Amino acid sequence: MKAKIMINKNFKLSEIDDRLYGSFIEHLGRAVYGGIYEPGHSKADKEGFREDVLELVQELKVPVVRYPGGNFVSAYNWEDSVGPVEERPACLDLAWKSKEPNEFGLNEFVSWAKKAETDVMMAINLGTRGISDARNLVEYCNHEGGSYWSDLRKKHGVEKPHNIKLWCLGNEMDGPWQVGHKTSYEYGRIANETAKALKLFDPELELVVCGSSSNQMPTFPEWERTVLEECYENVDYISLHIYLKNEENDLQTFLATPMGMDDFIDVVSKTCDYVKAKKRSKKTINLSFDEWNVWFHSNEQDEDIYKRQPWQVGPPLLEDIYTFEDALVVGGMINSLIRHSDRVKIGCLAQLVNVIAPIMTENDGTVWKQTIFYPFYYASVYGRGTALNISVDSPSYENKTFGTVPFIDITAVHNKTGELTLFIINRNHESDMELDIVVSGFEEYKIIEHAVMVHDDVKAVNSKENMNEVIPVKGSGLSASQGHITGKLKKLSWNCLRLSQ
Repeated sequence: MKAKIMINKNFKLSEIDDRLYGSFIEHLGRAVYGGIYEPGHSKADKEGFREDVLELVQELKVPVVRYPGGNFVSAYNWEDSVGPVEERPACLDLAWKSKEPNEFGLNEFVSWAKKAETDVMMAINLGTRGISDARNLVEYCNHEGGSYWSDLRKKHGVEKPHNIKLWCLGNEMDGPWQVGHKTSYEYGRIANETAKALKLFDPELELVVCGSSSNQMPTFPEWERTVLEECYENVDYISLHIYLKNEENDLQTFLATPMGMDDFIDVVSKTCDYVKAKKRSKKTINLSFDEWNVWFHSNEQDEDIYKRQPWQVGPPLLEDIYTFEDALVVGGMINSLIRHSDRVKIGCLAQLVNVIAPIMTENDGTVWKQTIFYPFYYASVYGRGTALNISVDSPSYENKTFGTVPFIDITAVHNKTGELTLFIINRNHESDMELDIVVSGFEEYKIIEHAVMVHDDVKAVNSKENMNEVIPVKGSGLSASQGHITGKLKKLSWNCLRLSQ
């Protein structure tokens, strides 16, 4: 089998917004308590932040982290999370049937984000609260001083404003499971009025309105149309969420699921453009894919915790242990984001630590990288720059769900250092794939790194006992000469190919 691919330096798709490689921390499970925050741990700093976790977050070079939810935010009173810790109330979180002690709150998260070398993407409660509370929160975070809420921040020991510029107007408001769920019209109205108020405070704020929580929702994409018709001129992005799964243990279908992500993005983009045309607007709404990942392994365990052990602080929820095949699918999801980086400007791998996450910790113990850490790491570090259009002629297979599925999934980025980086997945689990890649404009380039993830067992995982079971290794079998990359790509593999002069 042979795949022929053409890449031209001048055929540019888009500049990739660095925020495409963002992530997410929610007050859910052990993401905060036992994850990024564990006072008393041997690796905790004076603020209680685990430095071993911070090192891995810094390694991923995550540019932005969404906080504090997620479903959690829809019944969240942000005022409970600020001020003297001993005076903060403990609350029951209805979304995840957990107890929130509010030991770690807004100001602690901003402090953590600075140490993690990342920016904050702050979510606002539009489930149980509204315009006034959103306005107060922004004033508390961003105003210099001389007003009630900004002076309260100073009283809490934070002299300088946080200057948070990116805000989510609620979370998954299309979902009946959401506390304060609204119809598309109801939500579009409150989102618009909230956006107007926040833009009056600072017209430079970037606002993300809630799109559909899944492309499988019965209201999709009518939800997007109705919401945007209410708030189009006052918001900047619309959100998308997707979680892929392999509950049927069907490898070929699972490997093709990122194609559904491609379709999701295409439909939302077209819906945005329909509203743009209908309103005769000159403004383009871009996309914030602020929740995406594989999620299904932990479902049964989570249901048991909800039923038998509710109202815990930091229970072990959504702790998917990721396999090699999950890493291949996450690599495909990243390729989907890169392929649509002309419209998708923000992405958040959900989540960052312990909760469906690339980083796992043990309470009072160690930390390790899950299989999905690696494709995300390589994309975040080497996938910034200009995404290039690619012509791909690949052998394929037929799938009952996704139709014709090419064995080769590839994206190309001409990054900011001048390197050409290719992210390539071979979905063929039976044989290696012969490649012939023409790289016009990169004739003098040579391969400087070929990292490959491959394993005989698609269910192989990393664990605290064996942290390096599934990791990238040095690849072989490919060479570059006079504008051609040729050779064989290993069967069922994820690859990062870096080329430079």
